[in-house]
Amino acid sequence: MASTSRALGRLSAPSMGVARLQTQAVSRLLSSAPRRALISESRQVAVTQQIRRAHTETTPLPEPPKERRRFRKLRWLWRAPLFVSLAGIAYVGWGVYEERNPGPQVEPDPSKKTLVVLGTGWGSVSLLKKLDTEHYNVIVISPRNYFLFTPLLPSCTTGLIEHRSIMEPIRTILRHKKANVKFYEAEASSVDPERKVVRVLDTSEIRGDVVETEIPYDMLVVGVGAENATFGIPGVREHTCFLKEIGDAQRIRKKIMDCVETAAFKGQSQEEIDRLLHMVVVGGGPTGVEFAGELQDFFEEDIKKLIPDIADRFRVTLIEALPNVLPSFSKQLIEYTESTFKEEKIDIMTKTMVKRVTEKTVEAEISKPDGTREKITLPYGLLVWATGNAVRPVVKDLMERIPAQKDSRRGLAVNEYLVVQGTRDIWAVGDCAVAGYAPTAQVASQEGNFLAGLFNNMARTEVLEQRVRELSGSLNLAPGNAAEISKEIEEHERQLRRIKDIKPFHYSHQGSLAYIGSEKAVADVSWFNGNLASGGSLTFLFWRSAYLSMCFSTRNRLLVINDWVKSKLFGRDVSRE
Repeated sequence: MASTSRALGRLSAPSMGVARLQTQAVSRLLSSAPRRALISESRQVAVTQQIRRAHTETTPLPEPPKERRRFRKLRWLWRAPLFVSLAGIAYVGWGVYEERNPGPQVEPDPSKKTLVVLGTGWGSVSLLKKLDTEHYNVIVISPRNYFLFTPLLPSCTTGLIEHRSIMEPIRTILRHKKANVKFYEAEASSVDPERKVVRVLDTSEIRGDVVETEIPYDMLVVGVGAENATFGIPGVREHTCFLKEIGDAQRIRKKIMDCVETAAFKGQSQEEIDRLLHMVVVGGGPTGVEFAGELQDFFEEDIKKLIPDIADRFRVTLIEALPNVLPSFSKQLIEYTESTFKEEKIDIMTKTMVKRVTEKTVEAEISKPDGTREKITLPYGLLVWATGNAVRPVVKDLMERIPAQKDSRRGLAVNEYLVVQGTRDIWAVGDCAVAGYAPTAQVASQEGNFLAGLFNNMARTEVLEQRVRELSGSLNLAPGNAAEISKEIEEHERQLRRIKDIKPFHYSHQGSLAYIGSEKAVADVSWFNGNLASGGSLTFLFWRSAYLSMCFSTRNRLLVINDWVKSKLFGRDVSRE
């Protein structure tokens, strides 16, 4: 009994209820007969174990030290990536839903002005994206019915990215506008600023009874871009490949594989193999540099594995007339690019002018440091021309019709509001406009955004002015509401002053990016009042993320990511077609 009492005494207060019942049962059992006669020694051990087990089960565990509780917060860290992933999936899902389910559109109003936009490039599409189409009857005319994300075009030449991944149908873009926008797939052949009409021609392979017509306009935006400049060099247009459109990238891709397969043909001479596998790129700007880097990656990562017999004969040569490549980048990045190309065995020939191109050779002239010049002849299998812009025929025709444009040579001269000089209702954006900026996609995009804001303000101005005229006319007809009407007129006039205070177009340079091969890139990005220059593998990741964010739609982003992953896992597609 004494041992049992001591065991019960050790029970904690919360467990006394259960333990008391167990103790009473044991006491009754022990008091019913002499201890030695009723309970054997084994029975006593069993009862004692039962009491101890009850004590263990009912006694609360000691609280952990407070220091350990702090680390419990770390268990939420593994959940953060999960939440981010779910948020990303939800964002992509919402983007896909919005693209697939556009809202209803308002039909055109004949009483509103007709705005005609020529082209579907960076400038025109940026304008259409921001423009409030409810204020105008918008008509888009272009020979191609899609928007092309040109910064990733060099990747299409080697099969890293499929060409449809960087194309966005223009009708899909227009379907998401509030008011209906008409689109005509046609070539603008001429513009008559006197009669205010655009003459268009159907250039498709399948034509109907009507192949040419005129479209009147009240306001016209010219955003047709530019064509490739050959600088009058013989043989360039006949024997080289340009890199400006989807068709150019497809042609280059086929010709690369033609050169490889022909070089691997049985019995081919060593001299002919060297010629076929020598790829020459003319133009040291971002397009030429990126194409040279993509081409070298293609052979190092894919062709060498599939056709190792001839892979060591492959060469890439980059020709630039200026003293260095990437002239718009900082000196530090230029040196880094040139050293990287040297490691990748890409030959850079600066201060070199192409004089003549034949079917199999490039004739050029090198300016040496001592002032002398040397003529060289380079045999090639593929020659890509990635330099220079020329005025398109429709722009040249319009310049001839406007007396104020007689001294302009590189495109339509515009003022600070992008109005074509010598006109009042024609604007120009992109490579066809001469505004004092470099002909880049970034400039064209900002010009398009500026024009959209300008046109939106013009439409709101007309609405407010009409409202002010109506209120002023009714001011004497409703003398009881004169104070309220005067207050409303004052508010509208204040809005008009704010809207009419439109600043001229000013280009804001956000930076320059270029891929240089071997999963390296260079970036010259504006940072506060200066520039941030960087290059390497981390910059390559930034280059990809920046271009991915610039893609026009969620569809394009998903397709580009899929192409990158597919090429990383399975390699580039070396099929000829």
